[in-house]
Amino acid sequence: MRIVLTVAAMQKLARRWKQAGRRIGLVPTMGYLHAGHLSLVRCARQAVGKRGRVVVSIYVNPTQFGPGEDFTKYPRDLKRDLSLCRAAGVDVLFLPNDREMYPVRTRSRGCKSADEPRSDKRGYGTCVVEDQLSQTMEGASRPAHFRGVTTVVAKLFHLVLPDVAAFGRKDFQQAAVIRRMVADLNFPVKIIVAPTVREADGLAMSSRNQYLTGDLRRQATVLWCAIQMARATAKKSRTFPAMKLKAAVKKLVECEPDAKLDYVEFFEPKTLVPVARVTRGVQMALAVFIGETRLIDNARI
Repeated sequence: MRIVLTVAAMQKLARRWKQAGRRIGLVPTMGYLHAGHLSLVRCARQAVGKRGRVVVSIYVNPTQFGPGEDFTKYPRDLKRDLSLCRAAGVDVLFLPNDREMYPVRTRSRGCKSADEPRSDKRGYGTCVVEDQLSQTMEGASRPAHFRGVTTVVAKLFHLVLPDVAAFGRKDFQQAAVIRRMVADLNFPVKIIVAPTVREADGLAMSSRNQYLTGDLRRQATVLWCAIQMARATAKKSRTFPAMKLKAAVKKLVECEPDAKLDYVEFFEPKTLVPVARVTRGVQMALAVFIGETRLIDNARI
């Protein structure tokens, strides 16, 4: 496995692969890898074939974190990530730093780091903004989050030149936003969205799960319980009022002493438009604080 640290080196290597006719698969991550990430590596490998090349990028992108979020304490374990990538057969691990990804020391208002003073208007000023699918749910709870996501993913696409890129279904809205960006900006990239990988008790795998200690880990399963309850409700009734089901989800979640519902939404999976009545085939997404840890999940009803 090769480790690439700079933008110039990654671009040079990607161009060389393209000239040799090799297909490229990209798995963008923020590190602290788990089985969910490794499933994306397998998807990328399958898509590009034995002669193709699979690149995993690890970069904790500051522009997708808001003020007061967990950018500085986001879990990092590069030694472990290296070992997992080697075992998974990754060809290249791309490890850019902030200076490589955002070459000017400070960012402008458009693509600010979570830790940057809001009065500093100098520096990096070009962003990629998807302004339709990104407005609800995560976009409403975390303003500017998707602007940071689409900007960094667009940059990675230009640097790695992938034929395919793999994302996880746990971040359902993110995948939808990236697909729209790819379509709108004519990126020649096929987006693969792989199924959510779960722990034995149903908790969706996430790097942030390592924050959960003691009884908080048990309480975190309430997200999966809420999904199961919504599915059971839809199974009993062909159509059910969304507001009534939202209230039931909130009541279930907040029965746990350290759980607080951020949002729950029922929506059309292709358009992300909220629905007034829940029927089979509708998508559900929710975000819940377990103590100070914010977790998200989603599922088809």
